[in-house]
Parts: sequence; structure tokens; C-alpha cells
Amino acid sequence: MNRKGWAILMRSKMKPTTTTTNQHLFNKLPISNEVGLTKPSSQGNQFSQNPSSSMQNPERELKVVQASMHSSISTSKTDIIDSVLNDFSEGYFSLSIQKRQELLLVLAREYDVNRTQVRELIHQYLGLEPPVGEKGQASGLDESLLSAFYRTERNLRHALQPKYEILFERLNTHPGGLKFLTILRADLLSMLAKENIASLRALDSYLKEKLATWLSPAALELHHITWDDSASLLEKIVAYEAVHPISNLLDLKRRLGVGRRCFGYLHPAIPGEPLIFIEVALLKNVAQTIQEVLWDDPPTPESEASCALFYSISSTQPGLAGINLGKFLIKRVIELVKRDMPHVSTFATLSPIPGYMQWLLSKLASQSKLAESEAGYTPHMSDGRSGSTFRENILHPEEEAALMELSEEFSFGKNGMEVMWNLLTSRNYEWTSSERLLSVVQAPLMRLCARYLLQEKKRGKALDAVANFHLQNGAMVERLNWMADRSEKGLCQSGGIMVNYVYR
Repeated sequence: MNRKGWAILMRSKMKPTTTTTNQHLFNKLPISNEVGLTKPSSQGNQFSQNPSSSMQNPERELKVVQASMHSSISTSKTDIIDSVLNDFSEGYFSLSIQKRQELLLVLAREYDVNRTQVRELIHQYLGLEPPVGEKGQASGLDESLLSAFYRTERNLRHALQPKYEILFERLNTHPGGLKFLTILRADLLSMLAKENIASLRALDSYLKEKLATWLSPAALELHHITWDDSASLLEKIVAYEAVHPISNLLDLKRRLGVGRRCFGYLHPAIPGEPLIFIEVALLKNVAQTIQEVLWDDPPTPESEASCALFYSISSTQPGLAGINLGKFLIKRVIELVKRDMPHVSTFATLSPIPGYMQWLLSKLASQSKLAESEAGYTPHMSDGRSGSTFRENILHPEEEAALMELSEEFSFGKNGMEVMWNLLTSRNYEWTSSERLLSVVQAPLMRLCARYLLQEKKRGKALDAVANFHLQNGAMVERLNWMADRSEKGLCQSGGIMVNYVYR
């Protein structure tokens, strides 16, 4: 093994025993399975989070850190801003989770918009009578009166800006500050997941808008990641891959080699660390199983490829959740591949369905209980109606009959839904080892998966996060693939089913 490979292997295997509590916050964030989220690295960040710095600087009192935060916002001395920001960041990372939360609440509440001032300015504005001429245009005699309008509008715009905007703006231009802001927002998201506080929502919304502006596609660099990149960058690809973990160096090298592409968005303020990256397989046809992509050997000759298959998209910064960098990344990659490889005409995905099994098991459990408690329940009701408003026959008659035949032999349950629930929750996914069981559950699992992807909604959007991501970005559901991912993760998430989305 060469020196570079050894460096990647050792760095990806090492698990730093960081003493910062920020690590624990990331562990509690919700993880999206195609647009994956992982713990950010502190390398290249001026705001150090390494263990030695934490040991050398014992946890500061909240009031001390709060004072440095106030100075970061209020100081007008440009020559000390950098040192004040450094002092604040070091103090922030020294705080415990609870103290950080208290500090963020102070930031959200005490540095919010001054609403008393806003109300006064609104009253002033409403008291002004706009002088206009016959055509609705101000005459020269009205300039002095218009000046009052301009002055009040300017003051109102200024008053509607929260004071914490100053902190965000200063951190954005400070070395390492942009990365620090993503960490701060990750902490905010962790707090909001536990308690819905209006002032924190406003703080998060404002910071999200700022980050979306600063991380616009125009400010990002599309980088083709290859084996020739630095070991530190490749180490991050190994660490951040959230959809299909990279098993070893040969796996990594293959994903960056012939018939494969990997592209990432980089930002100058966070050097050497992709904010999001996508892995692409060049194939003859749209793959139906992940095995075709990850373990197909030898790869399709690139000159014979007609399909660019996106099989993994991983976001590396939990603090950028909700900022759709993936949409722009996919479009840029499609443009680049079409330019460099005109013979590639199909752009598709092989995607997981992370929320399907959770939705299905919940549906089966609730409907099975309703079926048992409902008097006169018959599993073969042809009209699909029942005495309960919430009861529905989610299994077709022939599916119910096939499942009940299994129950007679194996005593799996009292009705088809209970049988199916018991099968899907069996130990070590034993149902996947029996051709007979697979043949019985395939039809209902595939049919209900189509319903889950295309019909189940939340606030008008697809219930499944990955489906919503691709459908919102203009893709179409092309095909469901049975037993496409037999890994433990694939079976747990979707019963092994994967879906192809096609971008046309």
C-alpha cells in the first residue's frame, strides 16, 4: 500500500476523542439517507475544536462567553474585531450543551428586532400624507415632505434588522467563521427538535437565509474528485459517505476510477472540505440493484455508457439542512457529463426509500388493531368500507388470502396485516431467506411502496424525504426495484426495495 493509501486508511479509521459537546449534538440530528448528513470535520477551521485546545481552555462561565458575544456585536473598533470573534468562538466551543443552549436563547431573545422602535416608526409612517400630483408623481414643491417618507422608510428598514445580523455578517468574513456558523445552526436545529421556541425559530430562519445567500451556486466551485486529490480530501469522502458506506481503499479507488465519477461543491471559506458530493456510475442501462453499481466488475467501458446513474448524494454539514445545494449540484453535473460525454443520454438515480418501512409498519399495526376491535370485521370486504372512519383494507383480497395461508402453517397472526407485520419484523429479516415468503410479500410490498412514494403527502409534498428531494428537482419515478438492496440498512429502511428516478 502506498503512502497516500495508508494515510487515508489510518485517518478514516481513527475516531478522535473530542471533548467538545458539539459532537453529541450532531449525533442527535435527523439523518437523511440519500442527502446524507454526517459530523463535520474541524480541519481547516480557525475555530479549533481539537481535544488539546479544550483541555488547555477549561469551560468558561456562560457570562464570560456572553460578554464576548456582546462585544462581537457591539464593538465598532475594527482593529479588535478579529480577536473578539476568536474569543467568542473559543468560549462557545468550551461550553457544555446546556450552556450553549442558554447562550443561543440569549442571542435569540435579547438581540432580536426592537419591536417598540418598529411600532413607533410604523405610527410615524402612517401619520404621513403622501403629496402627489395629478399623475401620481410628486411635484418639486413636495420634496421636503417626501424626505420624511424616505427617512422613515430607511429607519424602518434598519429597525427590522435583528442585532444578531451583525454577528452573522462579521463571522462570515472572518477566517473559519462560515464553518462556525454552520455548527451554530446545527446546535439550533438540535434545540428546535426538542422544543419549538418562537424566538429560536426566527433566529434559525434568519441564519438559514444568510447561509443560503452566502452559499449560492455562484460562490461554489464544482470539483471533480479523483484519486489524485489530497489524502485529507479523500478521507472526508470516506467519512461523509452516508448512503452506501465505503468499505475499504479498493472500494474508494473504484468509486473514483474508470466508469465512475465523483463531484463535490467546495467553498473558498471552507477549503478542502466538500459541502455536498455526488457519486455517479456510467452504465449501459439504468441499474436495478445496488450490487450492479458497487460490485460490478469489470466496469462498463465509458465509450459504451449511455446512462449516468446517481447512486449517492451526501451532505457533509448538518447546519446546512434545508438549503438545497443538491438541486444545483445535480444540474451542474448533468451539464458537465452531457458536455464531456455526448453519448450519455439517460440521467437517473438508484435511490433508497428511507421512510417506507417505518410508514408501512405503523400502518399495519394501527389497521390490524382496528380490524380486531371492530365488530363483524371480515378481511375480504369488497367495497373497502368499514364502520370505522379510520379503518381501511390496505391489502387486496388475494394478498390477504395468501398471507392467511402462511398463518395457517406458521401461526403468524389473526389477519393478513398482522401476519405481514410479524414477517417484516422477524429476527434478522428471516423472511428474506425463504423464496416462498418472498413470493407472498412481494406484491403487497411493491404496491404499497408505490402508494407511499406517489400518494402519501405531508403539506402537499411527498412524505418520503428522498422522493420529495428528487421530485421537487424535476425528476420522475421510473421504476421500483425488488430486493435491490439486501444490506441490513436497505432491509430496515424499505424492505430492500429501491427506486429509479429519471431526470428528463
